[in-house]
Amino acid sequence: MQQYSLSLNSNALNAGALLVRDAGGAVRPASRKEILVVARELVNTEELRGQALNSPTAVRDFLRMKLNPSLEHEVCGMMLVDSQHRLITYLEPFRGTLDQASVYPREIAKLALQHNAKAIFLVHNHPSGVAEASQADIQLTKHLKQALALIDVTLLDHFIVAGASVVSMAEQGLV
Repeated sequence: MQQYSLSLNSNALNAGALLVRDAGGAVRPASRKEILVVARELVNTEELRGQALNSPTAVRDFLRMKLNPSLEHEVCGMMLVDSQHRLITYLEPFRGTLDQASVYPREIAKLALQHNAKAIFLVHNHPSGVAEASQADIQLTKHLKQALALIDVTLLDHFIVAGASVVSMAEQGLV
């Protein structure tokens, strides 16, 4: 993992620009992708831990930063919540390629039980920028909902993040 040293530039030419100091010590303006990579690292689950996730806006804002366009591969994560829908933790157990990620319902169920979660928000990104559920997304959601119901865990929603767009499959009637 590359380390970044970001700072605000105060000289008149690049006023307000974020700067990156590379390994050799040279300083240059940060690219958009570098800023998003650092933002992803800085997004802190602790800020949401214990808060009720009743607001789709709070969930969407968190996911936009966590699964931002700096990711060039699919990531499938989950927000584990208690019976009051308060966040227990956010995990990213599955990492894929440019256009797919293998997701195993058994592993999701195991993590839900390990964290004593009552419900789950499943989340994943589409690096393509297409904010639509694929047939594979729809099938996974149905299978996962059935599997989790057997252990008394509810799948509340499946969010798809594509750039600035965050789509709720529940709002589309797909959960």
